[in-house]
Amino acid sequence: MRKEDIYLLPALVQSFVNYQLTVKNKSQLTVLEYSSDLRTFFRFLKQQKILKDSSVQLSDIDISDIDEDFIKSVKIGDIYSFLAFCQMNLNNSPKTRARKVSSVRMFYKYLSSQGIIKDNPAQDLDSPNVKKSLPRYLTLEQSQDLLDAIDGQFFERDYCIITFFLNCGMRLAELVGLNLNSIRPDNSVIIIGKGNKERIIYLNDACVHALNRYLQVRPRDGLKDRNALFISRQKNRISRRTVQVIVKKFLENAGITEDGFSVHKLRHTAATLMYQHGDVDVMLLKEILGHENLSTTQIYTHVANEQIRNAVASNPLASKKSKRKTGNSDV
Repeated sequence: MRKEDIYLLPALVQSFVNYQLTVKNKSQLTVLEYSSDLRTFFRFLKQQKILKDSSVQLSDIDISDIDEDFIKSVKIGDIYSFLAFCQMNLNNSPKTRARKVSSVRMFYKYLSSQGIIKDNPAQDLDSPNVKKSLPRYLTLEQSQDLLDAIDGQFFERDYCIITFFLNCGMRLAELVGLNLNSIRPDNSVIIIGKGNKERIIYLNDACVHALNRYLQVRPRDGLKDRNALFISRQKNRISRRTVQVIVKKFLENAGITEDGFSVHKLRHTAATLMYQHGDVDVMLLKEILGHENLSTTQIYTHVANEQIRNAVASNPLASKKSKRKTGNSDV
């Protein structure tokens, strides 16, 4: 969803969006996700309750006229009908449906806190069970192969980007948002994370070396955002999509073609390497990654446990079983 589309949402949804941006300091990307989920939600409800024509495409439904009375009329059953539609018609995964539940919950919680509604239909809303899986990440050898596979016209920039990902565990939006003045004289970096929360990361030798080499060739003339650290071919701040293309290209160059590897997996890789090879305490890792809850960080301890399990299982004697029948022993 584009930010200009927010003005096509119902007035109360726009109010909620502005509240999340200005009071809760949610990132623009997060707010756009809320907006997209709520747009789909109210398009579905208008299709079912007002138009009463399931043949109408959701994308064609204008919801700017949905008023306060309509929003107040929503019941918990309507929300479950929406979730069923998302599963059966949109093929949404449990994770995607859980995110939409969160968006609807937050919206009605906002309305309740502002005294706009008395009865919150989402108060007792259950969320789909989401299978918790261990994060996918590159091994140390694969990480080295990825760095060795980088080449091309923008080598210094691309090498610096991937070095930052693999060493600092930055999120995609955090890296794209880096400015020249984000880098401090002591080789620390001010990161603007989720909710516009600041944290500081210290660059290691590999990052400092890669950064200095990039800064020597970084364009200076004709820039449309002179403070942006990473510059695109068009002299703009580099976009998220461009970084995703860069990472995918060099993963393929390195022969790492398994499904599921992405920019975010490089963040998982950095966290895993720090925890497994750097003896980094989980509380310190939480601060480095900018996690709000320790439970989010603790998944990397489970990665280590799983590796131990797999290591024992890989023993060549792991499948060897006694052929002797069970009986009394003389020993």
